[in-house]
Amino acid sequence: MGFGQVVIGPPGSGKTTYCNGMSQFLKLIGRKVVVVNLDPANDLVPYECAVNIDDLIKLSDVMSEHSLGPNGGLVYCMDYLEKNIDWLESKLKPFLDDLGITSSNISFSSIRLNCLSLIADHYFLFDFPGQVELFSLHSNAKNVITKLVHTLDLRLTAVHLVDAHLCCDPGKYVSALVLSLTTMLHLDLPHINVLSKIDLIENYGELAYNLEYYMDVEDLSYLQDHLDQDPRSSKYRKLTKELCDVIEDFGLVNFSTLDIQASYLFVFPPLYSFLNS
Repeated sequence: MGFGQVVIGPPGSGKTTYCNGMSQFLKLIGRKVVVVNLDPANDLVPYECAVNIDDLIKLSDVMSEHSLGPNGGLVYCMDYLEKNIDWLESKLKPFLDDLGITSSNISFSSIRLNCLSLIADHYFLFDFPGQVELFSLHSNAKNVITKLVHTLDLRLTAVHLVDAHLCCDPGKYVSALVLSLTTMLHLDLPHINVLSKIDLIENYGELAYNLEYYMDVEDLSYLQDHLDQDPRSSKYRKLTKELCDVIEDFGLVNFSTLDIQASYLFVFPPLYSFLNS
């Protein structure tokens, strides 16, 4: 059994930076970390990469050989990874060595050893591409995750990053909520949504409401007045209201916050604790 995070989110939301920061925090508290780069468009990773999809398939080769753009190339790469899932499993299995605990000799000492193994075992961070279609429309990435969960007995949580500056624009914020909800329903994993780059939010203007309002995602009707002030958004008032109703009816979306520039000792413990709960 292994534990870990599936780190996803739109391009530029800070997934790779998050993986780098989280891996350093985990090492700081004594966890053994395995960071897996599954983004073929991510050529330069700042973290120590244990497994890299670039060793299996290169996005540049796919684009040139099949005359595809970046988006089509990423879909092709995910499809190729799904068809060659044995490659990924073989790379991960060495980190999942069994400690030898069996159901035939369950005792207090074995239970204690099993609890200690949760600390001793490697913790996995999967850095996925930022193409949103992969986690809302296509099934390849979901199938890869599902196979890893079932074949390797992994316990994974999806960490969905959303750039906090979207809160400054009501229309973009509603779009981010729709994407978050769609991704949650599509992946069918334990899920946490995170507003990233919270330290930069003031650079984009003043929020209409306090930050807690955007984190809690309650009573979205308050956004309607601000949407009406934008001529680009007012014409979609009815559609936006219906989308807000859907989001509130599900009642699944809320956000934690992340300031990656702050000390790891202050930023990651609350998030890590929540992920383990």
